[in-house]
Amino acid sequence: MNNALNFFDFSWARCWAMVLKEFVQMRRDRLTFGTLIMIPLIQLILFGYAINTNPKHLSTVLVMADHSAYTRAFVVGLENTQYFKVKALLNNFEEADKMIQEDKALFAIYVPPNFTRDLVRGNHPQILVEGDATNPVSIASGMSAIQELVKTVFDPLLKGDLQNLVAQQPIAINLVTHQKYNPESSTAYNIVPGLMGVVLTMTMVVITSQALTKEREIGTIESLLATPVRPLEVMIGKIIPYIMVGYIQFFLLLLASKFLFQVPFMGDVVILIISTLPFLAANLAVGLTFSSLVRNQLQAVQLSFFFFLPSILLSGFMFPFDGMPAWARYLGEALPLTHYLRITRGVILKGNGWTEVSSQWWPILLFALIVIVIGLKRYRQTLD
Repeated sequence: MNNALNFFDFSWARCWAMVLKEFVQMRRDRLTFGTLIMIPLIQLILFGYAINTNPKHLSTVLVMADHSAYTRAFVVGLENTQYFKVKALLNNFEEADKMIQEDKALFAIYVPPNFTRDLVRGNHPQILVEGDATNPVSIASGMSAIQELVKTVFDPLLKGDLQNLVAQQPIAINLVTHQKYNPESSTAYNIVPGLMGVVLTMTMVVITSQALTKEREIGTIESLLATPVRPLEVMIGKIIPYIMVGYIQFFLLLLASKFLFQVPFMGDVVILIISTLPFLAANLAVGLTFSSLVRNQLQAVQLSFFFFLPSILLSGFMFPFDGMPAWARYLGEALPLTHYLRITRGVILKGNGWTEVSSQWWPILLFALIVIVIGLKRYRQTLD
C-alpha cells in the first residue's frame, strides 16, 4: 500500500530538480559530453565524405614499348575514364612490378613492341594489365573500365585513318589481366591479414587506456605516486607486460589465418614479428596517454573508441584507401594501423622483405614518439 502511495506521489518540481542536476553534471563532465557529440559527427563526416566503394583515380604506372597515335590515344582514354591516374612512365616491367610490391601503384599496364603494327594488320595485339589484388575491391572497378576501354578506343581511330579491309574488321585486342597476389579475388586474403592490426589496435588501446584510471578509482595510485618512480618509467613499466599479451594475440591470429582461412604466407615471419613491436608500442602509448587525460574508466573507453573509429575507417581496412578524398588519405597516413596493414599484407601476401617494410616503420615510430611525449606532459604526479 505504501509503495502504491509512493508511486502516485509524483512531483514535477522534484523531477525538474533532477533534470537540472543531470545538466550540471553533464556540464562538469565535458569529456563525456564532447565524445557524445563528436563521435556521431565524425561518423557522419567519415561515412558521408571519406567512404567510397567505387574508387577512382587509382595509381597506375605504364610501360610503353610502342609509341604512336594509337597508344597515345589509349593513355588519354585511360585517364578520361577517371578510374586511372598515371603516376609514371617506366622503362621495363620489373620496375612496375616493384612499385606494385611497395604499394606505390595499384595497376601496371604494359604495351608491347610492335603493338601498332599488329593492330593495323589485325594480328590481335596484346595489352597486359596487372593489378594489386590484395585489395580486390579497389581494382575491380578499374579492371572493368579498361576492358570497356579497349573495346572502344581503337576501333574509331583505325576506321578513320585506314581505308582498307583491316579497318572494316572488328578490332580484336587480347587484354591479358593478372590479379597479382590474389588471383581468385578471395576476400579472406584481404580481410584476415588486416584483422590482425584491427584486433591489436582495439584491445591494446582499450586495455591500457584504463591502466591509470583503474588505479585512481581503487586507490592504488596514491601508493604509486609515493614512490620515486618517474612518469617515463611508469609508462614503460605498464607497456611491456601488454606487449607480451599483444604478441600472444598476434601469434593466435597468425595461426588462425594459416590453418582456418588458408591464407598463404609468402614472406619471412621474423620480419612480421619485428614490425609488430613498434605497432604495439604505438597503440599502448595511445592507451596510456588517454589514461592520463581522463578521470574514470568510462571516459577512457569513450576516448578509445574515438581513436578506434577513424583508424578502422581511414586505414583502408574496410574501404578502399584510394577511393577516399585527399584530406581523408592524409589523416589515414597519420594512423599506425594504415602502415601496419601495408606491412602485414605485404609480408603475408607479397613476400615483402626488409627494404619494402622498413619504409612503413618510421610513420609508426614517429606517431608513438609524439603520443608518448603528450602522455608524459599530461601525467599527473599528484592526486589533484
